[in-house]
Amino acid sequence: MNCHLFVYGTLRYMEKNHHYIKQGTCIAEQAWTNGSLFDWNDGYPAMTVDQDTVYGELYEIDEDLLPEIHKLEGYLGPEANDSLFEFVPVRVYTDTLAHDAFCYVIKPEQADGMKKIKSGDWKEYQFILNPPAETYYFAYGSCMDTERFQKAAVEHHFADVIGGGKAEKYSVKFTVTMEDGGRADLVEDGGSAEGILYRVPEEAVDYLYMREGVDSKTYRPAFIRVEIGEKVYEQCLTFTVIQKKEEFRPPSHYSTEILRGAEGRLGDEYVEKIRAYMNALPEYKP
Repeated sequence: MNCHLFVYGTLRYMEKNHHYIKQGTCIAEQAWTNGSLFDWNDGYPAMTVDQDTVYGELYEIDEDLLPEIHKLEGYLGPEANDSLFEFVPVRVYTDTLAHDAFCYVIKPEQADGMKKIKSGDWKEYQFILNPPAETYYFAYGSCMDTERFQKAAVEHHFADVIGGGKAEKYSVKFTVTMEDGGRADLVEDGGSAEGILYRVPEEAVDYLYMREGVDSKTYRPAFIRVEIGEKVYEQCLTFTVIQKKEEFRPPSHYSTEILRGAEGRLGDEYVEKIRAYMNALPEYKP
């Protein structure tokens, strides 16, 4: 039999213990559940169940894999009182559906003295804790265009353009609304999104966090695979809307940025598709 497993730490894709669940099927790369995330301080995170948000991935795995994973997590069974982690049912949310799954958690009292990870995302926490000198950044909306980079005097940070790439399993939607209309979002819905892949320095990441409203919890950082021709770039930084709402047409200045950044660099068919999609959305009337 199979079961759904929500993973938020070292079992995640490209993390050191992912091989334990590599045989499973990834249902969602962008998944979350209610809880708080803590730094165990030895290269591992731990989660408690509460009303905050923890981000991770959702897998369908064969239950035959569980004994080895239980051993890794120090789970000794439902009757044991001295397990390191508990194995509990949780409700897991994705961009399209909600699922019942299992997850490894600790008791709230075990988190006493641990550092809370405010973002709720172990990958993002490590990324900020040990920032790389260079990062691949996937832009799918207005950041494909350079005009605002120039106005902010940061265009030199975005001069290394790898090229137009594809993010499979994702689509560009407009699920966040500002005072003048919709803004772009990358939604994991089984589609195929295109965008520009940059190689950027650490200073560019600081600018992107500010521009995307990470501190105000408008967008959150995410890490995805991007394909350019036959080459796959792993763990590319991008940004996705946290509270996805009804879509509205973006204002003309914003859609112009998207199209100006896309034309001649993304596929012609995709450019026309995104143009038609934006035009077909309802106008926002505050």
